[in-house]
Amino acid sequence: MIYFTIRLFKLFTGLFLYSLGIVFTMKANIGYAPWDVFHAGLSRTFGMTIGTASIIVGAVLIVITVIMGEKIGLGTLLNMVLIGLFLDFLMNLTLIPVMKTWLPGLALLIAGLFVISFASYFYIGSGFGAGPRDSLMVALTRKTGLPVGFCRGSIEMTAVIIGWLLGGMAGAGTVISGLAIGLCIQLTFRLLRFDPTGVTHATLWNTFKV
Repeated sequence: MIYFTIRLFKLFTGLFLYSLGIVFTMKANIGYAPWDVFHAGLSRTFGMTIGTASIIVGAVLIVITVIMGEKIGLGTLLNMVLIGLFLDFLMNLTLIPVMKTWLPGLALLIAGLFVISFASYFYIGSGFGAGPRDSLMVALTRKTGLPVGFCRGSIEMTAVIIGWLLGGMAGAGTVISGLAIGLCIQLTFRLLRFDPTGVTHATLWNTFKV
């Protein structure tokens, strides 16, 4: 029971940190990160909050990753829901100021990318199932044998192109995020000696059996 509680703590910590990292990249004010360009595009097109757009996209990605053979767990579902809720909550707070100049914005953006990378370590490592976006990253890594950073970067660039076409907010920070997120994740995982493909994730059935 203690081990299960620790895993839950890691999961919720990871989800909150991931949302915080996203807010950092948005408050950097030099261009949203790729997925957030996509979410902003959906938000602008369909009149919803960015958090709600994130939840909807997550649901679609879950279907895709299931088709690709990835397991769905409690963490996958909570990621889909809670990151969107945390995101809307944190965006409505004024604790993180919007950067007004380039260099502070760049620093906050890079910090946000590493927070996201560290958050990924937490919630993937909890073993409750990777989130929708990271499930897709892991699935592509398994299927192609390519480096995890390359797979993540490719996904991010696809998201930003579609998001920009939908009217999402893109800028120099978007390009930096799209190119750097894979490297940040790869460096973070390497420093922590963490292999996401080596994690055995509990399915919903196995989780609730506990």
